[in-house]
Amino acid sequence: TADEINEEAGSTIAVAMHLDVTRAADWRAAVERCQQEFGGLDVLVNNAGILNVKGIEETTEEEWDSIVNINQKGVWLGMKAAVPAMRRRGGGSIINISSVYGIIGSPACAAYHGTKGAVRLLTKAAAIQYAPDKIRVNSVHPGPILTPMLEVMTPDDVQAAINMTPMKRGAQPEEVGWCVVFLASDEASFVTGAELVVDGGWTAA
Repeated sequence: TADEINEEAGSTIAVAMHLDVTRAADWRAAVERCQQEFGGLDVLVNNAGILNVKGIEETTEEEWDSIVNINQKGVWLGMKAAVPAMRRRGGGSIINISSVYGIIGSPACAAYHGTKGAVRLLTKAAAIQYAPDKIRVNSVHPGPILTPMLEVMTPDDVQAAINMTPMKRGAQPEEVGWCVVFLASDEASFVTGAELVVDGGWTAA
């Protein structure tokens, strides 16, 4: 949490605020707060997402709209709000969290597949559009990560997903986090429009 980060740092280097990713006004407020607190915006990580383990016919219209609004529209709104602030700073880095399910299919998770695939290509479009502004845009595609999101799946389904990885385990969130840190950093200064797959070899099999 922000309090834990600030306590460890011994100063205020983190600020927490409520953000509904489906609301443009919330995004504008978050970017404005960032600029007020830290003097500008250099990095955006679009990480909000929800999962529904249903196929095309089983998914209701309300469920579809909810997943699209958070997983897909939220990413677009975040970039739309962040880009002007980054442009004023002379550049920046945007990291959009997609999924291996944005690359491959499965018999279920129809809305999740659709939104994560959209994030994958929206990232590439943004990378091309904003390269002249020195704004890099990349996507990260995790496999099974041991987070509360997996709670919507049965234990058997979680184990089946883990078994799809040649490494035969789920990842800790930090293993994805360090990949995000790399893409956010100057060490990734020539990386844009890329897909960083963090899946224990799932999509290589």
